[in-house]
Amino acid sequence: MLLIECILLGLALAMDAFAVALVARSSGRSRGKRAAFRLSFHFGLFQAIMPVLGWFGGSLIADALARWDHWLAFGLLAFIGGRMLFAGDELEDRKPSDPSRGLMLIGLSVAVSIDALAVGFSLAMLRVRILLPAIVIGLVTAAVSLLAVFLGRFCGRLFGKWMEKAGGLLLILLGLKILVSHLIAG
Repeated sequence: MLLIECILLGLALAMDAFAVALVARSSGRSRGKRAAFRLSFHFGLFQAIMPVLGWFGGSLIADALARWDHWLAFGLLAFIGGRMLFAGDELEDRKPSDPSRGLMLIGLSVAVSIDALAVGFSLAMLRVRILLPAIVIGLVTAAVSLLAVFLGRFCGRLFGKWMEKAGGLLLILLGLKILVSHLIAG
């Protein structure tokens, strides 16, 4: 696989991570350089690991996972999006959770990298060596996510609390898009 092909594949796979990182930062819940690093690092790491797992899994378990991966991505994104959408309804003394920490970060990382698992299966069937594509996909996703975090900072300033609700709705819609596209295609 050529480097340019790996970069284009990485850009295509990074779009979900871009949207989630943008929302995470613009909501005001993920602030600072550490949060930016955590989001971009984890999204890039998971995007690099998932195609490797898919490649090793190959066709043995592809059919079994393909039946459930879109439901997993939808469930994670809908849950997190719902929490963000209704965050304004929380009590004022309760600190809202930061999407760049803990289980929420892991859940988002898995949700945005599910498609990379399928790409790994495809690359295994095409007998493509996985190391270069996995590294490039991870690096591209990390860079795109970092860019989204910095753009999200400005969106948060412009739109304030509305950005968090819009972000939650965006995550739910992204989950629905993944679900519907897999149900229609499969």
